[in-house]
Amino acid sequence: MYDFPLTGAQKSFLRGLGQKLPDHLKVGRAGLTPAFFAELQKLLRAHELVKLRFLGADRHERAALGAKIADEGRCVLVGAVGHTALFYRQHPDEKARVVILP
Repeated sequence: MYDFPLTGAQKSFLRGLGQKLPDHLKVGRAGLTPAFFAELQKLLRAHELVKLRFLGADRHERAALGAKIADEGRCVLVGAVGHTALFYRQHPDEKARVVILP
């Protein structure tokens, strides 16, 4: 599991940024495929903060999928509301970082 500690204030800051983001990824019937994780890695490298939408999944499925995505995608689940979830992974290179945490 990706272990990047975020404070409550940092998570709140990221959720605020996430409200303005479009859904970058959608999780549908195909589920969590290798192609999905490849695209997630590409988006996390480029944007650090990725919003995704769950299509056709109930509340319990969404919670399980969010945890699995965070674990296998080596990122942090910042928040989930309804059918959307927000994931974050800080870029290892300080100069390439897009999101500057408070």
